[in-house]
Amino acid sequence: MTLTTPRAKAPTDAPTAHLPKAGVARSSALFLVLLIAGAVLAVVAAGRGQLDIPAGEVLGSILHRIGIDAGTMPTHPQGDAALWQVRFPRVAMAMVVGAALAAAGALMQGVFGNPLAEPAVVGVSVGAAFAAAIVIVYQLSFAGEWTIALFAFVGGLVTTLLVYFMSRADGRTEVVTLVLTGIAINAVCSAGLAFMLFIGDTQAREEIVFWQLGSLNGTRWQYVWVAAPIAAVGLLGAVILSRKLDILSLGDRAARHVGVDVERTRLTAIVLVALLTAAGVAFAGIIAFVGLVVPHVVRMIVGPGHRVLVPASALMGAVLLLGADLVARTAMDTADLPIGMITSLVGGPFFFWLLRRTRRTAGGWS
Repeated sequence: MTLTTPRAKAPTDAPTAHLPKAGVARSSALFLVLLIAGAVLAVVAAGRGQLDIPAGEVLGSILHRIGIDAGTMPTHPQGDAALWQVRFPRVAMAMVVGAALAAAGALMQGVFGNPLAEPAVVGVSVGAAFAAAIVIVYQLSFAGEWTIALFAFVGGLVTTLLVYFMSRADGRTEVVTLVLTGIAINAVCSAGLAFMLFIGDTQAREEIVFWQLGSLNGTRWQYVWVAAPIAAVGLLGAVILSRKLDILSLGDRAARHVGVDVERTRLTAIVLVALLTAAGVAFAGIIAFVGLVVPHVVRMIVGPGHRVLVPASALMGAVLLLGADLVARTAMDTADLPIGMITSLVGGPFFFWLLRRTRRTAGGWS
């Protein structure tokens, strides 16, 4: 008697293998809307601040920079300098960090097979925060102005790899073990962070707390040129890995049956998550809910296929964080609000609504 296994056809049954025409149209429409929204919001965000610059003058400055003699240059004497030395670097960093965090969240949810997963699960955020706090408290400066960012980036990577290798047993890792190990490492790093707050002076404490809440204040082009390539590598790797993530959603056994190296795929995905998240956290601090909420929204619109989900999440994350940073800069005339506070204020209620909606329509997540 010969047994047949329907899962052997998993590669052709993966969610993105054959998108229906309606799904293709919906995905294309989403990408178009996000691209337009991102471009419009970037122009608006660049013009808003203590020195308001009209959108037409912002566009004129951009056109002149690329060699097109059209449009109106900023009329204020410091307008053009303010745009290219302060505003545009911050706009670019907001988009880079938002895209990185959202793509990392989509990867995490695909690897763990759990919609509640986010980059913080593997300790990358709190590991980066702990490393940055060490630099702040002990006033380390061997790398100059890059010391905090360098320590935060390395701290996030090391913590993530530590979680992965500590959760391995007999050459394999299980999702539950990864989650529990991540919780343990998070607890240890959080204790270390609390100790840094305890022994630090008032200035160090204020800097650590503000860094934990996330901020893009003080961003310069030098930071963007470091964060952007790292995020681009992570995004490219995530897109390449998307087909295997679709197959992995069928379960480890089914994925192995069709030839997917589950352990290598999982390790690659976790390294990519660490790269993406550390690139964002190192220069912007901890920004909550972007990696958790954005993939949910995109999945509701275009479905679970990662070939669309990952790049669409990156685009939506860029737009979301750009909008959040605009609010953070302009909500109060005399203060630059922490951007992590803005994303939490929006993401918390939205995620609660999402939980209620899922429970009502599908009986919750199993």
